[in-house]
Amino acid sequence: MSTDSHTPSLADGLDTSGALDDQIFISVDDHLIEPPEMFDGRLPAKFQELAPRLVTKDDGSQVWLYDGNEIASIGVNAVVGKPPEEWGLEPDRLSNMRKGCYNVHERVRDMNAAGVLAQLNFPSFAQFCGQRFYRTKDKELGLAVLRAYNDWTLESWVGEYPDRFMACGLVPLWDPQLMAEEVARLAARGCHAVTFSEEPSKLGLPSLYSEHWDPFWAACEANEVVVCFHLGSSSSMPVTAPGAPYEATSALAPTSLLYTATDLVWAYFLRKYPNLKVALTEGGIGWIPYFLERTDWVYLRHHHWTGTDFGDRLPSDVFRDQVITCFIEDSAGLALRDRIGVDMICWEMDYPHADCTWPAGPESFAGSIAQLSREEADKITHLNAMRLFHFDPFSRRSRESSTVGALRALAGDVDLSYHHNEQVQGRGPVHATADMLASAFVSN
Repeated sequence: MSTDSHTPSLADGLDTSGALDDQIFISVDDHLIEPPEMFDGRLPAKFQELAPRLVTKDDGSQVWLYDGNEIASIGVNAVVGKPPEEWGLEPDRLSNMRKGCYNVHERVRDMNAAGVLAQLNFPSFAQFCGQRFYRTKDKELGLAVLRAYNDWTLESWVGEYPDRFMACGLVPLWDPQLMAEEVARLAARGCHAVTFSEEPSKLGLPSLYSEHWDPFWAACEANEVVVCFHLGSSSSMPVTAPGAPYEATSALAPTSLLYTATDLVWAYFLRKYPNLKVALTEGGIGWIPYFLERTDWVYLRHHHWTGTDFGDRLPSDVFRDQVITCFIEDSAGLALRDRIGVDMICWEMDYPHADCTWPAGPESFAGSIAQLSREEADKITHLNAMRLFHFDPFSRRSRESSTVGALRALAGDVDLSYHHNEQVQGRGPVHATADMLASAFVSN
């Protein structure tokens, strides 16, 4: 793998001992930056002129034009491959990103360089659960664009490398029956994951306690489709207090899914649909053991007078049976894995965001391998993802060609030197605040 003698190398810290060579890694949380051609020719003729368009402004920045709005910052935090001192909420044009952010062939090369076999990718411009299309004034247009997005994902992203990607679809949040129909359509095409809001009431929709969503839950259970609740998919992020620094919200962000976990446990629908699986995407796992302990304690202490009935199960049983938990780096959670449920823990790399561990994703996990049995390590790194998301890469490729060592052997020409950000060189430190990060999630 090439390096630049004039800049620090991203290869620093990669395992050269071969200790990870035989491991297999599948990431259940990464992101794609939508390319400009995504919607070309994919909408009915009457809507094609209204399709989202990526345009370049006079200042060189690129924005999406859609539904009468100019949507800036096409790649919030697409900072993979950049020196940390140049990070920010940029970039605002594709040329300032690694090509792997938006080009599927280059993404696979970057995955090879990291030794990662496969990914599940979430949207960017469309927002984490498709809020962009939910907000479309003309819902017929919104549905057409959403389905075009899903078709492009299935055909031009996942379809190019079906052994390297697990499909993740969007659903029309404004109509549960349409959601159910889209789930069935996607599942028939091999897609077994959709993304949904961590707190739909923050989007002006019914909460997770409402039976409004029953057609959607039922369709996901019937079609064995995982519902992913991605951090930030309510178009909000936690801000502790006015003036809090960026780091405060970034540090707190994964545990914001504690609220979603609470709703998932106490809402009726996991008990009503016992075969439904949901995922807390990018939520981390270290906080879960105490959460489950507290939840059971509250239930046993209060259910006699509240009337809440979990039958012959405890709240923690429902969680361990039906909630997939995900982490990027979380040694505390792995140390307590038996209290979380090893069969439901999956690994994430989060390419190309600021939390991304590329190209050393496997190395970020290596420190925890010593405390795991090989069976546990295999479950967490790939077997759980394969089972839960109905993904079988080995029907198309051998296990031997899918290991960290085998994939990295294909990536000798992948440039791992830092790519400098033209927008921010010489800018100096940015005095970022928590509000800046939170506002980026509202608009993007």
